[in-house]
Amino acid sequence: MTQQFSRRFFLGSVAAGVVAPAAFAAPPDTSLRPVLRGDDLFRQAIPTAKELIEKANLKGQVAFIVADAKTGTVLEEMAPTMGLLPASVTKAITALYALDTLGGDHRFETRIAVTGEVVEGEVQGDLILVGGGDPTLDTNMLAAMAGQLQDAGIRSIKGGFKVYQGHLPVLSRIDPDQPDHVSYNPGISGVALNFNRVHFEWKRGNNGYAVTMDGRSDKYRPEVAMAVMQVQDRASPLYTYREETKRDNWTVAKPALGRGGSRWLPVRKPGLYAGDVFATMAGANGIRLRGLEVITEMPAHTKVVVAQQSAPLRDILRDMLKFSTNLTAEMTGLAATMARGKTPATLQESAAEMNLWAIAKLGLKNPALVDHSGLGEASRISASDMLKALVSVNGTEGLKPILKKITLRDSKGKPLPDHPIKVDAKTGTLNFVSTLAGFMQAPNGREMAFVVFSADEPRRSKLSRAQRERPDGGSAWNARAKRLQQGLIERWGAYHVS
Repeated sequence: MTQQFSRRFFLGSVAAGVVAPAAFAAPPDTSLRPVLRGDDLFRQAIPTAKELIEKANLKGQVAFIVADAKTGTVLEEMAPTMGLLPASVTKAITALYALDTLGGDHRFETRIAVTGEVVEGEVQGDLILVGGGDPTLDTNMLAAMAGQLQDAGIRSIKGGFKVYQGHLPVLSRIDPDQPDHVSYNPGISGVALNFNRVHFEWKRGNNGYAVTMDGRSDKYRPEVAMAVMQVQDRASPLYTYREETKRDNWTVAKPALGRGGSRWLPVRKPGLYAGDVFATMAGANGIRLRGLEVITEMPAHTKVVVAQQSAPLRDILRDMLKFSTNLTAEMTGLAATMARGKTPATLQESAAEMNLWAIAKLGLKNPALVDHSGLGEASRISASDMLKALVSVNGTEGLKPILKKITLRDSKGKPLPDHPIKVDAKTGTLNFVSTLAGFMQAPNGREMAFVVFSADEPRRSKLSRAQRERPDGGSAWNARAKRLQQGLIERWGAYHVS
């Protein structure tokens, strides 16, 4: 790194906020020497963390910590022990928890089992779709399983069709405080399909709107009967949801639809959804399934006739960290807890076990996570504890290789793929909460671990449930928080070069 190059980035592209900062553990605002020459002069020209925070105008709280990734020596910090909302940075802890408990080569398995013999192509008992906790099961996989069922010579079933979803706890949603219609807050069970999302599409015609609800993939578009949508002529609310034993009932406000469009909605009954789609795929292969029933206990005697394995857990977690998939985090976290001999009934119980593991395995002091995805607003963790988790696994194959590569940007928001600082990290975003934690490599090759937490909890607490999808001012606040994160990273990359 040359000083000329660094000036362009570190003096021209940073922006930040107005939170009164606490004391810093590293460089003071004034020079350590009375006469500045060379590197000292350049370092003083770099904005201080205090200046960056004051420019960000975030209000609320800001906490950060940065350390040498190899030694753990803290280089700079602010409010490092303050417990703040981690948002999706929680998923980094969950990934470590699942890898340590289940192993990176672990594969989830979805099966088809029968309760009787197969005589001349007919199952003499029931046919059961057995969920094995695979968060990545999709319609393509179910179609492949239906084809394998046909290849096995099965043509009909004398008994009924059942879906077993009791491999994991059955929950209607991850966080009850979220709006009903947001797809990132679906139901959870031992079987999941398409991340427990159903596709809602509408088109306006001469006689109103044509509406479909389907479990689509890139190859198939099977319509489902377990989720229904009714268009209503009202101004608000945008969506309503009503639960029935056998159905997810939705309504949507007609004025909001326009000419046409689509979106994913959460599925609250995962077993019914998977069974609905599988019955369609089986029918396409000449196998008629009837009497769909969802069960949470397996019959005593069954025979597996088809099995579908997931990708290795490490690959699943890499995608989870890249796309920040809440359902994957919750299902893998629950699977890890159950593999440790526990039987959690709620996400809070499973997260409590993960907290204990993090204390014992990673050396954390006081993690207080309430789920595995970071969606729950009661979760708290300090920047210091999060840093300990990062430093404790640095140099292993545990986390850094599966973190997302973060591309830094110029002052106009344009990505800079050739930026001299390289970042592998996990982002987190909630309403008026923005977090980032991971590893950065300075231009001179020095590797640092860092955590930045920002939260305006007073502003967040004033939001109604309906406002939580797109609150006024939320996008602008988040943009300022991300510029602060980059400003701090660029400061550290220029200042802590030795």
